[in-house]
Amino acid sequence: MPADFNWAIGGEAGDGIDSTGKIFAQALSRSGRHVFTSKDFASRIRGGYTAYKIRTSLEPVQSVVDRLDVLIALTPRAIEENRSELQKGSVIIYDGERTTMKNATVPDEMVGLDVPLKRLAEEAGGAIMRNVVALGAACAVAEFPIENLNSALEKRFGSKGRKLVENNMEAARAGREYVTENYDQSFEYDLETTDNDYILINGDEAIGMGAIAAGCRFYAGYPITPATNVMEYLTGRIERYGGHVIQAEDELSAINMALGAARAGARSMTATSGPGIDLMTETFGLVGTTETPLVICNVMRSGPSTGMPTKQEQGDINQMLYGGHGEIPRFVLAPTTIAECFWKTIEAFNLAEKYQIPVYLTGDLALAVTEQTFPPEAFDMDAVEIDRGKLVDEETIGEWQNEKGQFKPHALTDDGVSPRAVPGTDDGAHMTTGLEHDELGRRTEDGQMRIKQVDKRNRKVETAQAEEDWSPREFGDPDSETLVVSWGSNEGAILEAIDILETDGIKIRFISVPYIFPRPDLSEEINSAEEVLVVECNNTGQFADLLEHDALARVKRINKYNGVRYKADELATAITDALANTEVTA
Repeated sequence: MPADFNWAIGGEAGDGIDSTGKIFAQALSRSGRHVFTSKDFASRIRGGYTAYKIRTSLEPVQSVVDRLDVLIALTPRAIEENRSELQKGSVIIYDGERTTMKNATVPDEMVGLDVPLKRLAEEAGGAIMRNVVALGAACAVAEFPIENLNSALEKRFGSKGRKLVENNMEAARAGREYVTENYDQSFEYDLETTDNDYILINGDEAIGMGAIAAGCRFYAGYPITPATNVMEYLTGRIERYGGHVIQAEDELSAINMALGAARAGARSMTATSGPGIDLMTETFGLVGTTETPLVICNVMRSGPSTGMPTKQEQGDINQMLYGGHGEIPRFVLAPTTIAECFWKTIEAFNLAEKYQIPVYLTGDLALAVTEQTFPPEAFDMDAVEIDRGKLVDEETIGEWQNEKGQFKPHALTDDGVSPRAVPGTDDGAHMTTGLEHDELGRRTEDGQMRIKQVDKRNRKVETAQAEEDWSPREFGDPDSETLVVSWGSNEGAILEAIDILETDGIKIRFISVPYIFPRPDLSEEINSAEEVLVVECNNTGQFADLLEHDALARVKRINKYNGVRYKADELATAITDALANTEVTA
């Protein structure tokens, strides 16, 4: 694993934890360092423990680990919550003048830096800047250039006036100088900087960026954690390209609006999380039977019901695969990295229009809220390709008319995909109904036509399975007899866990699957391995069930469902234990 530095700030919701963490993450990435963040936040506006953690290195980092070098503790609970990750020599920055921190206890063998954060902030211009004072103190501990922090402060507050920027810079300087002047020990950290240029982005933002690059021009959604940032990213940006964002009154309205826009010919999308997917299920059937291309983004969280809105889980596979009455062909794409969120969003739009089918694009909370650095070429706009499928125009529509000159939007075809004419296409007027219909889209109860239309819709999936590349990605030792399979945000933690295990002489073959349906057939790989471990964040092992069904073989399961994402060192231990036991719950 790369030599790294691990930093965190913890306190109560409403203490500015998220904005403080983002400022420091931006400062680190602007200094040419790799960054990987993690958030722990309560499902409330104020109160409840919340934290923002950053892992940074000169080498790429893809996971959080069980270690903290510096903790900014705004409350005593921040120390308690992170006790297991604090180690000998860890530095805890706190404000002993604060009433709530007067009785804070710094564990033995750790370094406590009592810094008057509030008082120094007031002297710099306002108590609200106490977190920035703490960032300055952290710069002193880590020997991180204050100039890089100033650059991030400029970006964060520049639009609010020069005075505010200067006040924050003064607050940061005060924090750094206080540590330098009052504590003379060496902390043995040195955050080197480079000239490398990185993009710092989270999964929701990557999905939004991918939607714009794919040509999405209409988005309708209702705010829901952790999918809201998709809408926030698109708002103010998609309009530059002639698009629109609509905040609907609820999730049902959102998918209905998106369906209407897609019927009108726009590349259209909605995003939500588990409870919203439940509400959208009825319209999902309408999308499927009318053969409307639509992308539905499901950013998973802990369920069922309201569950834990701000906690990690991957429990929606069965809902996305089987949700809805009747039989509805669909695709389910599951990006496994933040960069892949961008590319799989583009792929989702292409698949939706090419096969005129609803596409679930599913991420999870860990992907959605994590910021990670990437080189600019990871999002190469010149490599984006758009495929709008069988979209007909005035010159080609004649091929799809009956003897009366009527357009057949549900024409029976060998590949299951009918032609598509958007409103305004000459001779393309037609109707489509949620009732079973004939080739013209007219209601029918004819049994034979019903069979033909159902078979036609399902042939789309068969065609796509044959025409598209549904391959997984493989890592590790291809000759290892131990096979680990996973999906979603677990990839990065598993890759680093493999590095840890390799130092102990344990070699792993790892297959990361970005497609839930259609999915690659891993029967040969599973049946040829001596041990097969499936890693996922749910209780029942929903993806493991699918693999067992495909391969007709038993697999071992590593499941975690306490609302917290996997960590690399934790997974290394879990894999080691699983090789000796039947099942492991992390």
